[in-house]
Amino acid sequence: MRSRYLLTRLALVVPSLLVVFSLTFFLMHATPGGPWDGASTRPLPESVIERLNEVYGLNEPIWQQYWTYLKNIFTEGSLGVSFSRSGEGVTEIVARTLPVSLQLGLVAILIATVFGITLGVVSALKRNTFTDRMASLFSIIGVSTPNYVVASLLVILFAVGLGWLPTGGWDGLFSINILIPAFALALHPMALLARYTRSSMLEVWGADFIRVARSKGLPESTILIRHALPNALIPVATVAGVAFAEVVTGSFFVEVITSQPGIGRYFVDSIFARDYPVILGTTLVFAVIVMTMNLVVDLIYTLLDPRVSYE
Repeated sequence: MRSRYLLTRLALVVPSLLVVFSLTFFLMHATPGGPWDGASTRPLPESVIERLNEVYGLNEPIWQQYWTYLKNIFTEGSLGVSFSRSGEGVTEIVARTLPVSLQLGLVAILIATVFGITLGVVSALKRNTFTDRMASLFSIIGVSTPNYVVASLLVILFAVGLGWLPTGGWDGLFSINILIPAFALALHPMALLARYTRSSMLEVWGADFIRVARSKGLPESTILIRHALPNALIPVATVAGVAFAEVVTGSFFVEVITSQPGIGRYFVDSIFARDYPVILGTTLVFAVIVMTMNLVVDLIYTLLDPRVSYE
């Protein structure tokens, strides 16, 4: 049953990516302007623009450009060549920038998961106390504050004001440069996980099987870890999986503010430069990440609750 489910989901990947590609391609070409509008401080001569369009195939009909790009993806595995980065291949750009965003997102979601679930459990166990109210206030602030605002405040406070951390840059996964962007990206999912964990824990903590466990004389710590948490984390797993995809694909502004060489920053740059191949390539990569995380979340369900069926 699991194999058939996986095959069904994987079979839907190609048509889903085709829809994403088609929408992005035609919306991108329908937007006024072109990739050579801001190529230099002075307007390019018409002859130069015609030559560039000829070199990159932009003088062909839209349907021909669509078919050529699509054919290159399926036959050559090529995502095209960047217009604005000296002809560098989009595949090379993705290979260089995606690991940075993935590492940054992994650290952010790890912070969010550990602190968010812990905060939610403590809040549920301390229901209607001062601790619970402070946790609820933190969740409201975290959910309502955009990550680029958090990143800007952290840079002003810890980098500019106190001088404890660098303002930006990337020096590897274990560098202090990662702290500001990671915490900026982690705040929103941390607040969401705290809220979902609290709500789920309150529901589970009052269930009949918890009362049965107490009647058997089991310690509260055992009841919490072995019985309550696995059941409470089922809805939380959905939020965590979607949050990871959101952190990786939605890190545009944080990467720009903190000068991280991730795929989000290059995606923003490519939009301003009207770099069609980079826009299409990064959009497809983002779609694959979202689809993969949704599939992983579905598979995690059966690990947390064996009663979940794939039918």
